[in-house]
Amino acid sequence: MTRILTFFLGLCCAVTCTHASSYQYIRLGQKADVQTRPSAGIAMMGGGSDLDEAFRWLCKKANSGDFLVLRARGDDDYNPYINDLCKLNSVATLIIPDHESAQDPAVAEIIRHAEAVFIAGGDQSRYVNFWRGTPVQEAINANLAAGKPIGGTSAGLAVLGEFAYGALGDALDDDDLASTDVLPDPYFRRVTLVRGLLDNARLRGVLTDSHFAKRDRMGRSLGFLARIMQDGWSQHPREIAIDEGSAVLVEEDGKAVVVGPGKGAYFLRPTGTPQVCQPKTPLTFRNIAVYRVPAGAHFDIAKWDGERGVSYSLSVEQGVIHSTQAGGSTY
Repeated sequence: MTRILTFFLGLCCAVTCTHASSYQYIRLGQKADVQTRPSAGIAMMGGGSDLDEAFRWLCKKANSGDFLVLRARGDDDYNPYINDLCKLNSVATLIIPDHESAQDPAVAEIIRHAEAVFIAGGDQSRYVNFWRGTPVQEAINANLAAGKPIGGTSAGLAVLGEFAYGALGDALDDDDLASTDVLPDPYFRRVTLVRGLLDNARLRGVLTDSHFAKRDRMGRSLGFLARIMQDGWSQHPREIAIDEGSAVLVEEDGKAVVVGPGKGAYFLRPTGTPQVCQPKTPLTFRNIAVYRVPAGAHFDIAKWDGERGVSYSLSVEQGVIHSTQAGGSTY
């Protein structure tokens, strides 16, 4: 049975801890933290049903230490799921519901004590708005610098790269930002891109996205990449886009494997600058190299090259995507 306690770091076991700053810390397992030697890695999950294989991989990277789930809303449903899958010292969920909570030094200390961090799905605008410029952002980046593993799904995946679709304008519209919104106007008001929330060495210069083929996000991704180049953020951006039911598991050296029953992962690399990327004007952006990686195949992020995948090229002409694949398939 859970019970409400005043929080002291390391003294919570199967408890819910609440504070004046309104964050919640809910923990299963041993009440004292342990110090183990985790291994660096990134578990990028495309959303939909959770993949046991991906979580076991991330748990193994934690080396029987303390596993922390970060959320902005929701509950502790990941705790029993992960606890049943993995042998860990503890599994905990930290719910950070606002910017004020992210300013609390105790929240950052909880993050720093974790051997692995997993960022849950939801609304990535909350992660951007709540964490940016706070001790939470500093603590996650300190963990990454120390070689601790990290994972994320859906909105949690969206914020893992250097570049992200921040979804900062989604409150204005109940619908998902669609490719049909971005291709006719890459400066559409809801195209809110952000950079530098997390500093993950293997994902510098990379945009990450989820639910990719399932929600037909290729067109909006091409618009995002064009904007990153047009706005001077990077002349060589890349993207890792993962479909529902798929995950990309990245080792410290950048070598990755794709797992799960989904359509896999897509690795995008522009070969030149956009020809036309202006407000209220259909996008023209030619020769984007795509490498589609199915389950069981590999991709080397450091070399940006894969094995057992499919290479093809996409071009956008006045807002319409054309593919070199047989039949003109975008995916």
